Amino acid sequence: MTEARRGDKVKVHYTGTLEDGSVFDSSEGSEPLSFDIGSGQVIEGFDEAVLGMTVGESKTVNIPCAKAYGERKDEMVIQAPIEQVPPDLNPEVGMRLEMGGANGEILRVVVTEIAETHITLDANPPLAGKDLTFKLELVECTTP
Repeated sequence: MTEARRGDKVKVHYTGTLEDGSVFDSSEGSEPLSFDIGSGQVIEGFDEAVLGMTVGESKTVNIPCAKAYGERKDEMVIQAPIEQVPPDLNPEVGMRLEMGGANGEILRVVVTEIAETHITLDANPPLAGKDLTFKLELVECTTP
């Protein structure tokens, strides 16, 4: 059997869990995840875990946060004056929002605090700072 290599198009069923065992994402009950190995479509550790697998093979891998979504960065937590919140927006803690960044990019943020004078937004990826565990099954591998 051929081993999955960089540049191959693969389809993978997966279940991702956190250190406490809670599932944060899964392809169970849906189509497998399809991506090209080494293309940057998935996190680095996921890419590396699929390398060398053969169709039908299953395994469980632990991916440290450095090869997942990176460490949490304090500078990604933003406090803005409450007056800057659009009047038609009724923010709540936990609400996910999109906002324009300094370079024209779209930032996805989570409201973490609402005070009388300011609102606190966290632009860190939700899984930043977390080590992840994935149960993987390679279901298809196509060499270009």
